[in-house]
Amino acid sequence: MSVILEMRSITKTFPGVKALQDVTLTVERGEIHAICGENGAGKSTLMKVLSGVYPHGTYEGQILFEDEEMSFGSINDSEAKGIVIIHQELALVSYLSVAENIFLGNEVRGAGGLIDWNKTNDEAAKLLARVGLDENPTTPVSQLGVGKQQLIEIAKALSKEVKLLILDEPTAALNDTDSEHLLNLLRHLQGQGITSIMISHKLNEIAEIADSTTIIRDGRTIETIDMKEPESTQDRIIRGMVGRDLEHRYPERTPQIGEEVLRVEDWTVRHPTQADRLVIDGASFDVRAGEVVGIAGLMGAGRTELAMSLFGRTYGRYVRGRVFKNGQEIHTRTVSEAINHGLAYATEDRKKYGLNLIDDIRRNISSAGLRQMAARGWVNGNEELKVAEEYRGSLNIKTPTVMAVVGKLSGGNQQKVVLAKWLYTQPDVLILDEPTRGIDVGAKYEIYTIINRMVAEGKAVVVISSELPELLGICDRVYTLAFGRITGQLPVAEATQERLMELMTMERETAKDQAS
Repeated sequence: MSVILEMRSITKTFPGVKALQDVTLTVERGEIHAICGENGAGKSTLMKVLSGVYPHGTYEGQILFEDEEMSFGSINDSEAKGIVIIHQELALVSYLSVAENIFLGNEVRGAGGLIDWNKTNDEAAKLLARVGLDENPTTPVSQLGVGKQQLIEIAKALSKEVKLLILDEPTAALNDTDSEHLLNLLRHLQGQGITSIMISHKLNEIAEIADSTTIIRDGRTIETIDMKEPESTQDRIIRGMVGRDLEHRYPERTPQIGEEVLRVEDWTVRHPTQADRLVIDGASFDVRAGEVVGIAGLMGAGRTELAMSLFGRTYGRYVRGRVFKNGQEIHTRTVSEAINHGLAYATEDRKKYGLNLIDDIRRNISSAGLRQMAARGWVNGNEELKVAEEYRGSLNIKTPTVMAVVGKLSGGNQQKVVLAKWLYTQPDVLILDEPTRGIDVGAKYEIYTIINRMVAEGKAVVVISSELPELLGICDRVYTLAFGRITGQLPVAEATQERLMELMTMERETAKDQAS
């Protein structure tokens, strides 16, 4: 193979922070090259330098692409050379059609400079076929799931005659089926001569697909590993990422389980716009003091819908069901009621629902518990600052000041701010929806440690996760969900991934019988 890309001694500095220091990256033509590192290590910053998001002159070092030194002034300059980046936050316009999104900014024009819609749709259909999508090009993107939207982003990249495709956490929000489809597509594109760089925290996927892996830690290149070598294990990658061995992926805990704290009976909820569709159908479960209970289910099973409908009925139309706290029936008809009864819910989408990204850490942490620091209707600013500083220390939120804007933090640190916000409300029951999605193994370990600390204090924790090894590693019991129905529960000592998957994949009628 020949070298298609060299990045030499790249250094990028922000006010008060050196994000990259003397980073070197070499990518062979036609390979799939993975980049690994903890949140905040500098992976995305490096790719933004490469793609012109951070233009030439704002960093030190050299970029050579196809043996020619590059000085990109914008993302348009890098795309003109065949370098296309797909960010973790998809850049599609939901109200435009698939074809309009694919050619947005790169329109197919006909006579008189007007857009040729027939040709646009025809060309879009060909690109969709290349990525394995059988969708009408005129379909609004808002009607498609996130897995298909990710493929549309790739089709958009292919429309620009891409030579080097950069994907930032491409499978973070995908289920196992969509993830596998995307990885197969990358292999297919590799067969067509397209080089890919993939940033990912999913080490199993990297082991499966990558030819080489470069590890970045604290803004520096640690090493590049040939993934064909027998010593190229996940443990070696982890050691490079965190600078030490993680002897156990999940911290040890001796359960001290007490009395029942929360019990939900016959919880039933309709879809918010489709009145004849039940998204949660007679779900019942319980959780005890000092216990971590998991909820497992495939995409669309109703996991998030169950949590949101319980927490202030923030999803769907309530039909029936009862909630008991310490044996007494309670009502959680609003978010305020739920919080007042000692419930807290950390959403799976921290950027959209969990945080105010343009505000600082201090105000995000206090936002759910303002009544606790209000005096005569006014927020005590000194108390707010004090509380935020305490959580910054106890949760190891990596930032020099709590006045920092949350949107500038890494994903793992943003997740810790979400946890701090809800811990400040002093909940008895904390529901965590995909608490480690999109964060690295080191930050995951810290989140697990925080969960252990909470249950050691007698709190009850419910964890919703798409990662079965995670549930088996941190939970005491696991409930399974299929078609909005609880299909079983297993103590972790008796649970396996195969058994959980069997319960998660029940047919609709079988799940109904099991629930009843």
